[in-house]
Amino acid sequence: MNIQILPEHKLSSVAPLKQCNVEKKEVELILVKDQNGVQYTSSSIIPAPGHLAGHPGSEDEDERETWGKKIDFLLSVIGFAVDLANVWRFPYLCYKNGGGAFLIPYVLFLVIAGMPLFYMELALGQYNREGAATVWKICPIFKGVGYTVILIALYVGFYYNVIIAWSLYYLFSSMTSELPWLRCDNPWNSPNCTDPKAINASLLGNGTSYAKYKITPAAEFYERGVLHLHQSRGIQDLGLPRWELTLCLVVVVFILYFSLWKGVKSSGKVVYITATMPYVVLFVLLIRGVTLPGSMDGIRAYLHVDFKRLNNLEVWIDAATQIFYSLGAGFGVLIAFASYNKFDNNCYRDALLTTTVNCITSFFSGFAIFSVLGYMAYKHGVKIEDVATEGAGLVFIIYPEAISTLPGSTFWAIVFFIMLLTLGIDSAMGGMEAVITGLADDFKFLKRNRKVFTFATAFGTFLMALFCVTNGGIYVLTLLDKYAAGTSILFAVLIEAIGVSWFYGVDRFSEDIERMMGFKPGLYWRLCWKFVSPAFLLFVVIASAVTSSGLKYDDYTFPYWSNVVGWGVAMSSMMFVPIYAIYKILSVPGTLKQRIAYCITPEHEHHLVAEGNIRQFTLKHWLAI
Repeated sequence: MNIQILPEHKLSSVAPLKQCNVEKKEVELILVKDQNGVQYTSSSIIPAPGHLAGHPGSEDEDERETWGKKIDFLLSVIGFAVDLANVWRFPYLCYKNGGGAFLIPYVLFLVIAGMPLFYMELALGQYNREGAATVWKICPIFKGVGYTVILIALYVGFYYNVIIAWSLYYLFSSMTSELPWLRCDNPWNSPNCTDPKAINASLLGNGTSYAKYKITPAAEFYERGVLHLHQSRGIQDLGLPRWELTLCLVVVVFILYFSLWKGVKSSGKVVYITATMPYVVLFVLLIRGVTLPGSMDGIRAYLHVDFKRLNNLEVWIDAATQIFYSLGAGFGVLIAFASYNKFDNNCYRDALLTTTVNCITSFFSGFAIFSVLGYMAYKHGVKIEDVATEGAGLVFIIYPEAISTLPGSTFWAIVFFIMLLTLGIDSAMGGMEAVITGLADDFKFLKRNRKVFTFATAFGTFLMALFCVTNGGIYVLTLLDKYAAGTSILFAVLIEAIGVSWFYGVDRFSEDIERMMGFKPGLYWRLCWKFVSPAFLLFVVIASAVTSSGLKYDDYTFPYWSNVVGWGVAMSSMMFVPIYAIYKILSVPGTLKQRIAYCITPEHEHHLVAEGNIRQFTLKHWLAI
């Protein structure tokens, strides 16, 4: 260890002392040590109170674990971002919104908003080495945003784990010589159940699409055999949790617990399987899919280019919301994962790589999906649009039905549901890690008892998920899916982008990145952070609010009160932003002007507020890029 006396002009090269505004005549004695080839401050003899708390180089630097290998981090981020929506939503959206033409708004929004937001979160977590709540020491008044995203991640866990449990149930059900959704003579089938071979274009008629035809064996297995939907009259009639799905849910929660209980050291190894398996399976399914009759018609329908669709605002809204939800910015997960990186890790390259991989995966999965949809259309003599659908209907009804008609159907079913299972597990792991890291960094006793806290979080999500495995559980799941992470997550990321870019400052944020990686982000990224990304988020927030309609599940329209409950769930997370801001302003000492200054000034610069040197009260701060 060297002891050096550094004058002020040298301070900028010493990582991460953030603009101390040291006067020229002052000299600080700083202990500098080399780690990973980067010089950064280990401690300061005369720091301001809390100056370096939690920053790289403070005591927290030595305590915080890091990823075992760089690939652990990359696979975890890719595994979180690549989830079920890449398979069950993007291909259909692309097909519905002009095929290849849809890629124009999709890629545009990826470049101007998706990548910049992704990069911002990775850099924010890596530099500050904190979870989603405590990272706001850079601008304390915004800490409520951290609690908002943590709560949203928790809400999503309540129902997302149930979808994984369905995949597990299907996986167990597939382990038979004949798949249970092939015929109509099962205990769960209704008297109206119709053999798919008897269904063709002439029978459907009346504009009814095959995807909406609910009396096929596959549709009845899902709705009557798995969900027991016929035993519920609506959301007001849930019934008790079903034991088969509850057992599957127990297995899912145990997998999550044992993947996360030791932190990134354990979860970083699990993703070697969960993040890579979907790619192997998608490739195998694609090879099998293109050998089926009619498959090329499906792929042609997927890739057809209709530029006229771009005149429709709905297409742009779909592209914006898909890119936002697909990348997963705003759930606190990227901040949590990046906080376990080494200080000098190149998060810029990571952001470009992982966002590109995610979007290519979405596009690639469309070939595996539409080759099989083309085969289904061929078998029943209907158009592609009659079998094309999205969401659970695609992966739990249409695709399994197609698989059941193939030679070796048991093998293909097992492979397909293993893929769904792995797609879901690593995304669920990311969400739970955001909750655990975010709260453990804020409340140190939770960090000291991580294993107990992880168990409590997993068990808590299990108890809430029981509402979704009842006879009417699909109604609860639909409500949570629409409201728990809809407008609320868009609102949270909008506030987060404003907090970092405007209040903390793009120029200062860029200097932080320079300390980590040795280069400043280019003008393009700084302009996106300050203007384009917030404008994009505002557009998506307004669009989601304007296009929002009442809750529906197929032909069932939810009662009015359930929409009120849904908005209550959404508001319960969003209210942390104003409530914490008010609490923070009331809890600090001084005049109103001083209180506001303390609330919007990074914690390590609070001594400057006492001196009246408040950067945020200058025009230069707000104009800086």
